[in-house]
Amino acid sequence: MKYNILYYFSFLVLLPFSLLSQEISNLTHADSLRGNFGKERSWWDAIYYNIDVEFSPADSSVKGTNIIGIKVLKEKFSVLQLDLQHPLQIDSIFLMGESISKHAVIPKVDGDAYFIPIPDKLKKNKIIKLIVYYQGRPKIASHPPWDGGTVWSKSKDGSPWISVACQGTGASVWYPCKDHQSDEPDSATIRVTCPDSLSAISNGRLKSCISQKPHFKTWEWHVSVPINNYCIIPYIGKYAKFSETYFGEKGPLTMDYWVLDNNVEKAKIHFTDAPKMMKAFEYWFGPYPFYKDGYKLVQAPYLGMEHQSAVAYGNNFTKGYLGMDLSGTGWGLKWDFIIIHESGHEWFANNITTKDIADMWVHEGFTNYSEALFIEYYYGKDAANEYVRGLRASIANDEPIIGPYNVNKEGSGDMYNKGSNMIHTIRQLIHSDKKFRKMLRKMNRKFGLKTVTSKEIEEFIQSYCPYSLKKVFEQYLHTIKIPVFEYRIKDHTITFLWKNCVEFFNMPLRVKLGRDKYSLIFPSVNPQVLPFNLDKPEDFKIDPNFYIQTQKDE
Repeated sequence: MKYNILYYFSFLVLLPFSLLSQEISNLTHADSLRGNFGKERSWWDAIYYNIDVEFSPADSSVKGTNIIGIKVLKEKFSVLQLDLQHPLQIDSIFLMGESISKHAVIPKVDGDAYFIPIPDKLKKNKIIKLIVYYQGRPKIASHPPWDGGTVWSKSKDGSPWISVACQGTGASVWYPCKDHQSDEPDSATIRVTCPDSLSAISNGRLKSCISQKPHFKTWEWHVSVPINNYCIIPYIGKYAKFSETYFGEKGPLTMDYWVLDNNVEKAKIHFTDAPKMMKAFEYWFGPYPFYKDGYKLVQAPYLGMEHQSAVAYGNNFTKGYLGMDLSGTGWGLKWDFIIIHESGHEWFANNITTKDIADMWVHEGFTNYSEALFIEYYYGKDAANEYVRGLRASIANDEPIIGPYNVNKEGSGDMYNKGSNMIHTIRQLIHSDKKFRKMLRKMNRKFGLKTVTSKEIEEFIQSYCPYSLKKVFEQYLHTIKIPVFEYRIKDHTITFLWKNCVEFFNMPLRVKLGRDKYSLIFPSVNPQVLPFNLDKPEDFKIDPNFYIQTQKDE
């Protein structure tokens, strides 16, 4: 979850249109350095991160190291790109146990990118170790999680409450890494040192908690499966823990809940939505992807984020989205939005991750639709349909859902609700709930723990649909146009066509031409004519689950 629809529209209202257009269009050299997978990145694979960081609440500073395991993918290279955002600074770098300064190697610094000359030519498949020492006062998020950075907050009793939210902004805002979404380390160890009056929670399993120096403790966590670098996050505060075991498709799953110590009783009542979520999503998507690392819900000093196996929660123990129903239908007040939405990302974003954030509709569209599937599991299909349709009121159609590639730029916030409604439309074309569920489960098996492109996901969905979706994806992902179904009923015939659409748009549409049930017709951009035998033209019905507009020509 990078941002939500309510925040998005408040942003549009407050920001002059000219400045908004400038923000959208002005892509910089720094954007290219962050977003491009160039030769300084493509020759190596980050196979593990071993992060060891001390957080100092007194001055909002950090000091630490990251040991990066590197696998050589290509020979004949000479430079490695490493990312660390200002004002953090690298103190020293060791490659294969030796300081690079020993070889008179001086990294070139270009903004937040460090280009490190490699003194030795390394063979393909060789594993080497890069150790980076760094320190400083990292960027502070002004409005997390939408504006990324570190969060130095306080709980009600005045104790430090610290975390990070960095999707889009990048993990290099708090530790040095290969800051590109396409390269996930196969595992990660996170050691967080903080005052011993506090607890430090992170991803994966807790391995140890020891006193390293007076009045400080180091908490060590280990992630045993691939994880995207923006999902590696610390939470530091006066936490208390309670747990339960969920018996799911892969056996017993630990579900741990970490909340500020004065919220335990409240959370025990409210977090009953978590096992309900797990039951519904395992039904639709298949087994929870991270049984080895368990599931955690961690109270955070911001609204929420999908941090793998350590989901950030900040919805104030309320139903809906901060007590509101984003669909306007009432169904959104039956459950806690952040628990359901951010946990849905464990399947779509954390298990299946896009290589470029331009394709982030795969994360947000499917996760937004997971909200409807949760409703469908517990309240029925009609309720779910109503919920999805209710979300259409918040679609802006301001920019295409897919953003520009290789510049660390996502597309429109419509990736949430418009992406969800596109998926809902395609589900009508698949026309089999059993087949649709099978598709979702197979998708998580086929692409699980991998990085993907939108094209790969589109081709996979197409394999489950009997009708061509090429123009459907082109229309909904690459334009801001909503197709208009124009029709006219006259002399016992109906004439119809698609307008406001891409060239050769040919999406089938489900309509009611008879008295009993809906059936498919096949409009195109050219007028077509069918017999119409209903006595009353107003009895002609268009399936409202297709995200389209209609225009009746009198």
